[in-house]
Amino acid sequence: MNNSHPESTDPSPSSLATGAADATPWYRQFWPWVLITFPLLAVIGSAITITLAVRTADGLVVDDYYKEGLGINRTLAMEDTAQALGLTASAEVDRRLGRLRLQLQAAQPFASPPMLELRLIHPTRKNLDAQTRLLRDTAGPGYVGKWPALPAADWHVQLEPEDGSWRLSGRLWLPADATPALRWRIGATP
Repeated sequence: MNNSHPESTDPSPSSLATGAADATPWYRQFWPWVLITFPLLAVIGSAITITLAVRTADGLVVDDYYKEGLGINRTLAMEDTAQALGLTASAEVDRRLGRLRLQLQAAQPFASPPMLELRLIHPTRKNLDAQTRLLRDTAGPGYVGKWPALPAADWHVQLEPEDGSWRLSGRLWLPADATPALRWRIGATP
C-alpha cells in the first residue's frame, strides 16, 4: 500500500495572509502613495513657479547696461550740482485734500525754476511709482502741486527742475495710518 498523502488544497492561515496582501489593489496600499507624493509636489511647485515667471514682469532687469551706466553718471553729476548749490527742500502734505506745498532753499544764489518734477519711487514695486509736477505758487514763495494717494512704504523721493540741471534725492516714510498732514525735508548732504 502506498502511504503517500495527497497534497492538501486547503489554504493555511499563513498562506491566506500573504495572498490577501497580494490581492489588494495598489491604490489601497500605503507605500505607493508615499512614493508618488514627493514627485507630484515637485511637479505642482514647478508649474506654479513657471506660471509666476510668465505672468509677472521683471521690473529690475535692465536691457542695456551701458546706457544705464551712463545714466547713473549723469544722475551723480545732477546730485553733485545740487550739493554745490546747497539745495534743500521742505514740504508739507495735506493728504485729505491731496495737496503738496514745497519750499526750495539754496545756500548759493541761483534762478528758481518755474516748475519742478517730484518722483515718488516705491522700493520694490514699479507699478506704484508716482510723479507730480509742482508749479511756482502765485500766492507766495514755494511750489504747489497735487499729492497722489500712496500706500504705506519707505519711498525714495527725487526732485528736479524741468531742465534736469540738478536733483535732490531723499526718502519719505509714509505711515500706514491716514495721518492727514506730513512734513518732510530732502536735501543735498555734504
